[in-house]
Amino acid sequence: MALVTGSNRGLGLAYCQGLLQAGAAKVYAAARNPSKIGIPDSRVVPVALDVTSVADVILAVHSCQDISLLINNAGVLRNSPMLGMGTEEAARQEMETNYFAVLSIVQRFAPVLAGNGGGAIINVLSVASWFTSPFMATYCASKAAEEVLTDAIRTQLRSQRTRVVGVYAGYIDTDMSAHVTQPKTRPSQVVDRSLAGLESGLDRVFADDSAVYVDQKIRTDRAALDAELQQSWEASQLQKQTISP
Repeated sequence: MALVTGSNRGLGLAYCQGLLQAGAAKVYAAARNPSKIGIPDSRVVPVALDVTSVADVILAVHSCQDISLLINNAGVLRNSPMLGMGTEEAARQEMETNYFAVLSIVQRFAPVLAGNGGGAIINVLSVASWFTSPFMATYCASKAAEEVLTDAIRTQLRSQRTRVVGVYAGYIDTDMSAHVTQPKTRPSQVVDRSLAGLESGLDRVFADDSAVYVDQKIRTDRAALDAELQQSWEASQLQKQTISP
């Protein structure tokens, strides 16, 4: 039995489909508006869940007492630099969804998982957990916080035999990255590697080539990566000045 947040589209929908293909007996598909979850399978149970609402999370806990797998997929990206108009609002929205909501859900579902033998938690992170892109710096901050959360709960929940897996990917081909022209990873690949990594006992799953590349770059030549980011930022600012009236 599994619960997937943000199940109405994109990666969340792919996780639900992947779990069903893997033989899951029941998948709780959670979304703000569960009527938009269009998976024609009797094993799918739509759940109304705004992950930023503690009341919704508590209701979900009462409704999903039989789960052994929790997938924290719901997330938000505001494409905000750290300094600029609307930065504080963007940062708060991203932290509320990408960090505080995950903390709230894990806090309340951990006893459920313990009661069902331990189970597992999959947190969908990002290569943006590891470095700061100036173009989406507030998002990077929220994902870095979620990575710390993931590492911390892995340590704390080990005694109750709950596995905690962090999944890292670059741009995934979903609505969140519709504006991106760079290569994007198929959601089904992220799902396949997530479930295979869980099965293999991995703590960290690199879901695409971007995750492998960034990990190696940070470990071997962080200065070069920082220089690339600086150059990209300065080029974007110069372009804005050039096209400004």
